Amino acid sequence: MGRSAAFFDLDKTVIATSSALAFGRPFYRDGLITKRDVVKTAYAQFMFKRGGADDQSMVRTRDYMAELCKGWKVDQVRQIVGETLHELIDPYIYAEAAILIEEHQAAGRDIILVSASGEEMVAPIGAQLGITDVIATRMKVADGRYTGEIDFYAAGQAKVEAVRRIADERGYDLAECYAYSDSVSDVPLLAAVGHPSAVNPDKALRREALERRWPVLEFRHPVPLARRLRNRPAVPVAAAALGLGVTVAIGIAWYGRRRRARAAAAAAAL
Repeated sequence: MGRSAAFFDLDKTVIATSSALAFGRPFYRDGLITKRDVVKTAYAQFMFKRGGADDQSMVRTRDYMAELCKGWKVDQVRQIVGETLHELIDPYIYAEAAILIEEHQAAGRDIILVSASGEEMVAPIGAQLGITDVIATRMKVADGRYTGEIDFYAAGQAKVEAVRRIADERGYDLAECYAYSDSVSDVPLLAAVGHPSAVNPDKALRREALERRWPVLEFRHPVPLARRLRNRPAVPVAAAALGLGVTVAIGIAWYGRRRRARAAAAAAAL
């Protein structure tokens, strides 16, 4: 195993959507959730992304998720995810994130997805990107059905504890590791590594990143995976070094950003 890793949050960091909401339509179609559940979940997700999440809101989300899934057949959920993954997720993978993941892999780092979404959703999405390691929420199961209880809720400080456990097991030096997230709830995760970056940050995380002088990356180009692979040779990637005393992070100069950086450098030299 490598001595360092890159930890990626999923929603709005690797994919330009909510993984939980993305599967809402097929879950509703197959009778797992009601229209009321769809509306309530969408509103909760909107409020979360608008203002971030504190400990109380994460607890409420955890409890709601557990109750919502109670009685669902595990095999049915996995089948729905498998049948709809290509349609619902592939078109929303940020090309910038996919390239960044490849850059880390080329440098010999392990890639680990860290998401509060269920493991049944996160693991297949990771597989689409060639990622086998995930830290995700795990539901308790009995007789092939979810019990309405949660074994592990991958959010907030719990994410950090899971990251530290896997670092201890594999010998990662967290000072040499990278982390990427869009949410203020992941400040503990970002602070735990030597190379944190805020990606498409919510307002609270953007403020935090500015105060801590963390790099801020903007991912704006979701591209279907198959098309991105066909066009890969034409997509430039660059590394960015930001600020005095700020850790070096991999960044992406794409769709005009490279030209703007060159123009800024030329102006500074005058």
